[in-house]
Amino acid sequence: MGKNVTIQKIISILLHRLPLIILSGVLMALIFFLYSSIIIKPVYSTSAMIYVQNYGKRDADKSDDKGNTTPTTPTEPKKNSSFDTDSMQSNNELAQKIFNSDLAGSSALASNCVILFQNDPKVTEMYNDCDVAITTVNGSFYINISVKGTDPKKCKVVADNVVTRCSEVFLDRFNYGSISKIHDAYIPSSPISPNKMRNTLIGGAIGIVLACLISVLLELIDTTIKHDDDLSSIYKIPVFAEIPDFESSGR
Repeated sequence: MGKNVTIQKIISILLHRLPLIILSGVLMALIFFLYSSIIIKPVYSTSAMIYVQNYGKRDADKSDDKGNTTPTTPTEPKKNSSFDTDSMQSNNELAQKIFNSDLAGSSALASNCVILFQNDPKVTEMYNDCDVAITTVNGSFYINISVKGTDPKKCKVVADNVVTRCSEVFLDRFNYGSISKIHDAYIPSSPISPNKMRNTLIGGAIGIVLACLISVLLELIDTTIKHDDDLSSIYKIPVFAEIPDFESSGR
């Protein structure tokens, strides 16, 4: 005959087996910690950043037939100009100011460069079994190259090689614009995964939950009567007397 299990009964069971539940949580947390420390390989991450610019009509430098570059110098606006839009824009271009159209063009160029870099074999062959992500930063003309792997030094080398190869591919594919490097990759000092503290807490929580479920389940499948409260709850009648078992007590 089954037992009537109430919330109070469950709480009583859990309190009765509280040491076992705590021990189970500690053991499971220790197992998860050792698994994260010994079995799972640490993963490191580093990144480098480059940017591209689309000059359009406003070239910062002009090259001669020999390939030498001569920087353009701003000119003074005419005193008797009519202040029309074209003349103002012309003066601003000579002054090398940045317009919204320049930023939009550079952003569009960066997006196209990301697609090119992600699919160009000259770039992908530099990955060297690492996880490489090439993305634009918030839709701007900045391009972030992040590398993940199990060897921190290898991650840095791969990131730097990808940056160099991206510059080569850009100069080979485009006849306009420019590409520059903002910062090199660094050697990561600590892994980004696994998170040992998080895994340990998860393991402890799993151990406690399993111990609680097993304790309640054992109580449900246990049909033995241990004290008079079990009789009262099963048969719904009070217990007026008890007959001791003298044989089991050694008398």
